[in-house]
Amino acid sequence: MPKTMKSERRKHLRVTQKLPIALSANGYDFTTTTQNISCVGAYCHIDKYVPPFTKVLVKMDIPSASAKSNVVCHGVVVRTEDDRNKGFNVAIFFNAIRDAQRKKISRYISQLLSCESSPGRL
Repeated sequence: MPKTMKSERRKHLRVTQKLPIALSANGYDFTTTTQNISCVGAYCHIDKYVPPFTKVLVKMDIPSASAKSNVVCHGVVVRTEDDRNKGFNVAIFFNAIRDAQRKKISRYISQLLSCESSPGRL
């Protein structure tokens, strides 16, 4: 079940959700999962250091009611943090994303939040 971040100051909702994500940067390809996501960025773990301001190609499959929906956009690494357990956590800002792609992510987040707030069924 997704969780929204507490005391959120961001303009766009961000949810804690693991989604497969593929990143390409400087000739390296990474396949990982998001730790959290919004319609303007994602936070994930990778095994190689990628410095801030690095441009990345982002590919994600967003689950939807009918099928998986492919999202492809460009982003930039805005933060890189050492992970105690090995590797690095990176924050990616989607700086070149089509409105239709951003809407796919927004709809997915809205669906998650509406499921989270709906009472369980017996």
